[in-house]
Amino acid sequence: MLRFTWLFACLAIALSMIFSNPFTSAHSHEDGSDTAHDYPIQPVPFTQVKLTGGMWLDRLKTNHDVTVWYDLQKCEETKRIDNFAIAGGLKEGGFTGLRFNDSDVVKVLEGASYIIAQGPNPKLEAKLDEIIAKIAAAQEDDGYLYTPRTINDPNYKYAGMEARWSNLAVGHELYNVGHMYEAAVAHYQATGKRTFLDVAIKNADLVCKTFGAGEGQIIGVPGHQEIEIGLAKLYRVTGDEKYLKQAKFFTDMRGRADLREKLFGEYSQDHILVVNQDEAVGHAVRAAYLYSGMADIAALTGDKAYIDATQKIWENIVSKKMYLTGGIGSLHKGEAFGKNYELPNASAYNETCAAIAHCMFNHRMFMLHGDAKYIDVLERILYNGFISGVSLQGDEFFYANPLAWDGKRAFNIDNNTGRAPWFNCSCCPVNVVRYIPSVPGLVYAVRDDQVYVNLFTTNEAQMTVDDMPIAIVQKTDYPWDGKVKITIKPEQEKTFALMVRIPGWARNEPVPSDLYRFVNRDDSQWKLKINGKRVKDATLVDGYIKLDREWKSGDKLELELPMPVRLVKANEAVEADRGRIAVQRGPIVYCFEAVDNDGDVADLVLDDSANLKAKYHKDLLHGLTVITGKAKRAVRKDDGTVELKTAKVTAIPYYAWHHREPGPMQVWVASDISVAQLPAVPTIASKSKPSASHCWRSNTIDAINDQVEPFKSNDHEIARHTFWDHKGTDEWLQYDFAEPAEVSKVKLYWFDDTGRGSCRVPESWRLLYRDGKTWKPVVTKETFSVDVDRFNAVNFDAVTTDALRIEVKLQQDKSAGVLEWVVE
Repeated sequence: MLRFTWLFACLAIALSMIFSNPFTSAHSHEDGSDTAHDYPIQPVPFTQVKLTGGMWLDRLKTNHDVTVWYDLQKCEETKRIDNFAIAGGLKEGGFTGLRFNDSDVVKVLEGASYIIAQGPNPKLEAKLDEIIAKIAAAQEDDGYLYTPRTINDPNYKYAGMEARWSNLAVGHELYNVGHMYEAAVAHYQATGKRTFLDVAIKNADLVCKTFGAGEGQIIGVPGHQEIEIGLAKLYRVTGDEKYLKQAKFFTDMRGRADLREKLFGEYSQDHILVVNQDEAVGHAVRAAYLYSGMADIAALTGDKAYIDATQKIWENIVSKKMYLTGGIGSLHKGEAFGKNYELPNASAYNETCAAIAHCMFNHRMFMLHGDAKYIDVLERILYNGFISGVSLQGDEFFYANPLAWDGKRAFNIDNNTGRAPWFNCSCCPVNVVRYIPSVPGLVYAVRDDQVYVNLFTTNEAQMTVDDMPIAIVQKTDYPWDGKVKITIKPEQEKTFALMVRIPGWARNEPVPSDLYRFVNRDDSQWKLKINGKRVKDATLVDGYIKLDREWKSGDKLELELPMPVRLVKANEAVEADRGRIAVQRGPIVYCFEAVDNDGDVADLVLDDSANLKAKYHKDLLHGLTVITGKAKRAVRKDDGTVELKTAKVTAIPYYAWHHREPGPMQVWVASDISVAQLPAVPTIASKSKPSASHCWRSNTIDAINDQVEPFKSNDHEIARHTFWDHKGTDEWLQYDFAEPAEVSKVKLYWFDDTGRGSCRVPESWRLLYRDGKTWKPVVTKETFSVDVDRFNAVNFDAVTTDALRIEVKLQQDKSAGVLEWVVE
């Protein structure tokens, strides 16, 4: 009986290795064929890594119990699922939502399939069967699947409505089905059912027939990349080479001005050939999906030009365009990468989807090259920039993930000031639900006779090395504690190399570049024991301790990584972080919230030599380590001068912010008093009540008298007032004073986002004062200037009044805004 049980377990492991690993290709096709190339390093599938404790088990359980059902409910409430039923003739009605809403549904199905793959879940599987039947009904006879077009609602207008494939730049036809391919493969691997896979194959066959360089085919590319990843997965599961060729065709055709009538430009990474790209540009999610697809193609074809290009792009990101949290995509406009070192904090976009795509790219780079630096970046994203995107309860989400907040400004889409239960564009909530279940599959990997231990989390894993079943048991309180215990259990004595990652942060290297550095160097050495005996001669190979020996069942490895509190500074080229400092412990980046720091954080000054302590609090925010210590607080005295006073400070992990009382937050606090922000001396303007003819809903009229001095006219780090979306109109701003006052000077700092948006300095303006019930222009010989990057001052004959009004003439086809209006 015991022998039968062991054989059955081995068979289950082998089948799972085939059907749950999206990167395995050899002997995994339906026709039994092999693939000539693939990633040289293969991850141990998430179905073979059972989390048995720790932070990620908590997150996995929340995703399983809450998020997947919540997302399914929202897809029903918002009629995303109904769109398929209506397109399939199962229900009457018109199209509801955004043209890419089909993708939201299939992403949830992908995540749900991963959950089913981890253990029987009849209720969830039945729900998927119900939705898949509606998707199959919506598919047209030739395989086409795009519900806005099939429904053909005369009341719904969308990009590309003229004809199939008529607006690939923004049409999302190919993007939607790319996600569907991924979901269909996941469902097939989890359940063995072909219902969804057949829909995907039928559509992919149409795509392959439609797009290409042959007669009658379209030479085009998707504006929003994703299908390349999905096609690679279809290739792996079916063995049909045309899917791989199609993925490479789409990628090769980017930047081909000689073959295509019009390129989509940098926004869609369609400005030059992909093999010539060496800088991350444009929409961050599109970019990272493209780079992930390029890595897949590189692995599956062995194309060296693709390998070289992905490496150059990766180096650009980690050395010039990545936040300390691992987030990417600094600009709200275009959800895009900024220029090199353009990493603003308060206005940081850092879309949650971009964090997921960045994880995908780094994991693929590791599988190509086997260097721990890629896992270092992956870990940084996982524990910081990604997991911040979903609440600890699993039913509220961040779309954008800024590194500073004033407690008032709307930073999330749909004008949200914090995590929201859903978005009109809900790509992030549904992306979260599909990525969290994949985390166990990032822990281990295998290459020939090498086993990589990449992440540290309590788990039990099964894998095969040179046809030998091996079990690994890991126990740890990571990321709160650096002690990791690993037990190796090969079926028989076996010689292989155990590659244990020593994180960059434990080697005085926060990131694999000079973008960030630790201020307080720590020379504490990591310690390693095997069966209780200290290993003193271990050397690092590409960031891993290589332990090449004969392993016996029950061999125990103990790793201890020192976890002092570290202070971080950014490269001086990062303008937003000059004179500022951040806190990190282990892989966790910390932030300072007002709720823990006497109501404000902008005035904190943290010295380079600050003595900070760490303590674990099991009952706070699902259990986490809190950093406390002493710093300084900048205080303005009665005479207007500033002094520093000692203050207690508290920091919590960045991922856990905005779960308690909402209020200001900063990751990068001042280390230099000159950049600390504190209330200015009250003025006539600051005590006035501002009003305006119009204020855009994401802005605030209160910005014009908040006494925060702009750095430049294009300053997105501070609150602003704009007249957007009014263009070329006559507008006004007004101050109503608490009581009449004598005034003789005003200063205006115009908002102008040239290069990012459509706000410009106005065509002209003038100043009026209220005399009784009449508005009169002030008397002045000076010019009402409209210069950028400075205060525009106007002196005038003194008047006593209870109100001032500025009348503004906007430029034709442009809007305008004001960052600050000073009255003297």
